[in-house]
Amino acid sequence: QVQLVESGGGLVQPGGSLRLSCVASGSVVSVYDMGWYRQDPGKQRELVARITNFGSPNYGDSVKGRFTISRDSAKNTVHLQMNSLKSEDTAVYYCHAVISSAGTWGRVDYWGQGTQVTVSS
Repeated sequence: QVQLVESGGGLVQPGGSLRLSCVASGSVVSVYDMGWYRQDPGKQRELVARITNFGSPNYGDSVKGRFTISRDSAKNTVHLQMNSLKSEDTAVYYCHAVISSAGTWGRVDYWGQGTQVTVSS
C-alpha cells in the first residue's frame, strides 16, 4: 500500500504565498516523477508543476515565474512554493507521483486526496 498525503492548503489573499507539501509513504521502493495538478469544478485537471527524480522541473504556463517545485528524495517528499497568488489559482491541488512499490509490478501512478487552495480577499 502506498499513500500520498498532502498538506498546506488554505485561504490566502491575492498576492500572498502558500507552500504545499506531499509525502509518499507505505511500501515505497522508488519514486520517479512527482508533481502537482489542480482542478476547478467543471474544468479539466491541469498540470501545475512536476519534477523528475533527477530534479528537472516542468511548469504549467500559467504558473511560470510564480511557483517553484522542489523535492527531498530521501524523504519521498515534494513541495510547491506558490507566490504572487491570483484568484484564478483557486482550485483543489492534487499531488501525483509515479512509484514502484513492494509487491507491485512496474511503476504505478498515485494521487493524493487533494487540498483546497482559495485565493480571495
